[in-house]
Amino acid sequence: MVKVIIAGAAGRMGQRIAHMVESHSGLQYGAAFEAAGHPEIGRDAGELALGRKNGVIIKEGLESVIEQGDVIIDFTFHQATMEFARIAAKHNKAMVIGTTGLTAENLAELKELAANFPCVQAPNMSVCVNVLFQLVKKTAAILGDDYDIEIIEAHHNKKKDAPSGTALKLGEMAAEGVGRNLAEVAVLERSGIIGERKPNEIGIQTIRAADIVGEHTVYFAGPGERIELSHRAHSRDHFAKGAATAAAWVADKDNGIYSMFDVLGLNDL
Repeated sequence: MVKVIIAGAAGRMGQRIAHMVESHSGLQYGAAFEAAGHPEIGRDAGELALGRKNGVIIKEGLESVIEQGDVIIDFTFHQATMEFARIAAKHNKAMVIGTTGLTAENLAELKELAANFPCVQAPNMSVCVNVLFQLVKKTAAILGDDYDIEIIEAHHNKKKDAPSGTALKLGEMAAEGVGRNLAEVAVLERSGIIGERKPNEIGIQTIRAADIVGEHTVYFAGPGERIELSHRAHSRDHFAKGAATAAAWVADKDNGIYSMFDVLGLNDL
């Protein structure tokens, strides 16, 4: 049985992850922690998330619980995530990272740290979203340069990063499909007299409103027609379920960085 340590256990995602860990036959809720000063420190994590006590007490900081589990699941904030990864590397503990907003420098450091622990890192843990990533790449490759590629993403008004990590990954997959470098062709906002759209642009636009869980649409627009590939999240449970699946999968893997494509067997699609 793989014991899971949940980062940010008192948060919305932390509580949903708890549900999915509890319902997974190969996982056990091993430990929970929150940032220093959090009001739920000392509370039974099961009582908070599951409606029943499970004996897992929310502690302060990862170091206080690092020996109580096999895999850390983290959906917190990129700065905290990197500190957790350094601790995981020190203790050779597996991680599942669903945090978005990681910079290129963060990802480079994470790759180096993962020489000391196995880690699944993905901007989105949803099964359907990871299928969408592959569909976007294939569609872009089939349609080629004759179709404009635009991405629109929408999330709740509490989300801190923009564009979403999922939108950026969709852009990367589309760019890969047509042989472009997203960093060179991405257009993240448009305002004023911008002139004609450049043929190789990949636009990524952001909406933040109310309680939208997450919506992404990729447009492939050509003369007189277009294809729209969309994913709409109805709840956070599919992210949490994917994270639980990844935790069970990564626990016995060799050190290194893995993606949800590895977890779900989508690399050869």
